[in-house]
Amino acid sequence: QVQVVESGGGLVQAGDSLRLSCAASGRTFSSYAMGWFRQAPGKEREFVAVISWTGGSTYYVDSVKGRFTISRDNAKNTVYLQMNSLKPEDTAVYYCAAGRVGFPIVRGRNANEYDYWGQGTQVTVSS
Repeated sequence: QVQVVESGGGLVQAGDSLRLSCAASGRTFSSYAMGWFRQAPGKEREFVAVISWTGGSTYYVDSVKGRFTISRDNAKNTVYLQMNSLKPEDTAVYYCAAGRVGFPIVRGRNANEYDYWGQGTQVTVSS
């Protein structure tokens, strides 16, 4: 079993950067793909990014391509989401998830591919 805990959220201005972290427990962390999702008030949870268990494959939702970067450090059981050029529409609760996402990595955009979820961290971007 894997437990995940997000951190790094906060209140920033448009154009600023934030780095979210997701610390995972369990010796099997390196065998899981890791994804980031977000949910804005009044909206459904949406996929943001996914990274394969090796870190060699990633996939992003179009709205964050070129601005967000997902990475992982399996030695530290941690996955990161570097968010640059933040926009007010990025305001949401960001969730980290772990799952044995099948090939190809684009399948990681489906929340059903994940077995373990964190409690979320709030990101607020003011204009």
